[in-house]
Amino acid sequence: MPLDKKKIKEKLEKERDMLLEQMRDMGKLNPETGEWEATPEERDYTESDQNDMADRFEDFEERSSMIRELESRLNNILSALKNINKGVFGKCKICKKDIELTRMEANAAAQTCKKHLNE
Repeated sequence: MPLDKKKIKEKLEKERDMLLEQMRDMGKLNPETGEWEATPEERDYTESDQNDMADRFEDFEERSSMIRELESRLNNILSALKNINKGVFGKCKICKKDIELTRMEANAAAQTCKKHLNE
């Protein structure tokens, strides 16, 4: 059974939109660097307590970590969408062979076959 590229493209676009929404809730895109940056959570009060400031810093660090993870996934999705448009979707970027159908079903943005999974 061949890959249904139209269905996969729709799935990738839906995930892309969901990721962008999550990222906008936690940060903003820096137009100078093209990278996403976390923003502190908005609060209705000013911090005066060191514990509040520490909590806010910890929250910011968590947001930064999540932004990095989401941005990495987003970049994989954007790359997969670009490959669909170029007609090279579903090919391992290392050996250029078809990526296994089961792998593509599990992760439509996969860029390598199972053999080259960790490369």
